[in-house]
Amino acid sequence: MAEPILAFRDVSLERGDKTILDHIDWTIQPKQNWAILGLNGAGKTTMLKMIHGDLWPSNGELEVLGGVFGHTSIPELTKRIGWVSTALQDWLHPGDLVEKIVLSGKFASIGLYERYTKADLQAAKDVLSEMGGERLIGKTYQVLSQGERQLAMIARAMMAKPELLILDEPCNGLDLFAREALLQRVATIAERPDSPALLFVSHYTEELLPCFQNVMLLKNGAVFAQGTRQDLLTPEKLGEFYAAPIQLTAIGTERVAVYPR
Repeated sequence: MAEPILAFRDVSLERGDKTILDHIDWTIQPKQNWAILGLNGAGKTTMLKMIHGDLWPSNGELEVLGGVFGHTSIPELTKRIGWVSTALQDWLHPGDLVEKIVLSGKFASIGLYERYTKADLQAAKDVLSEMGGERLIGKTYQVLSQGERQLAMIARAMMAKPELLILDEPCNGLDLFAREALLQRVATIAERPDSPALLFVSHYTEELLPCFQNVMLLKNGAVFAQGTRQDLLTPEKLGEFYAAPIQLTAIGTERVAVYPR
């Protein structure tokens, strides 16, 4: 049987007398795409930091891409994980050319500190073009719109041919049209035969594309529910999750938006 992409086995994280994550059991199998849905403070970002090796469990066992924390090299692990987050943008060098930012994804670094070749730089340009960002080649990061920056982040994440691609609230700060363009790019990646496992984190159900067939509802640091989108994205289950009256509105045939009622 193939090893899981990741596995939380009774994982908890504590800070002093506060429990941040509470007994998380969760597994992503190869070729599965998952979405995590939760409100502010649910623990979503903390879970992602754990997957990326920035935080370690206080209790339980965490396995990512075959490596069990405490018995694997975290720097080598992060090179196999693509990460897209608006928070990451704050660490980038705004005067760098976009293609060099994309190339840095190969080394999982902020900035380029390792030697690279003309072929490496051309490969970065090729990945950027594949992601629909050919027009960004030769521009500095600081002149890009927010939508263009997120496109560059996706290209950077794909540069290392990741086995797991984490999309941490990637639509933050985007207008309606930029959001839909980015989501279409995510859908295109999901359709590729060599697509990595995708993990999409959001506050909003309307951002959960049909390719995310598996959903976790995270609340107050604990798994409220996990399963298929058909079972969880329903008025009954989401009403329980939000503990408030809600209404669902269909977007096309396979997406839904939730609003207070």
